[in-house]
Amino acid sequence: MNSTVHAQERMSQRGISRAMVEYVMEHGTPERDRIIMGRKDALQLLDSLQEQQRILMKILDKGGVVVVADGDSVITTYNSQRRAH
Repeated sequence: MNSTVHAQERMSQRGISRAMVEYVMEHGTPERDRIIMGRKDALQLLDSLQEQQRILMKILDKGGVVVVADGDSVITTYNSQRRAH
């Protein structure tokens, strides 16, 4: 991401980090020459991330999950705990 001196100064003055700007640019809503992430948008993304974390923790508890598929059809699934030989 390239930013002007003006943008760097404003980011510094307003406590907006480079990571925050990159996140908004990636996940925000384009509106003319702006990319916007409001409070409601951030809360929705946070809810989504918390749900993803919950699912990932369950997958970790199982040692991983394998899905065998053919195109869009799921044929079978099983836990992916590797066994030492």
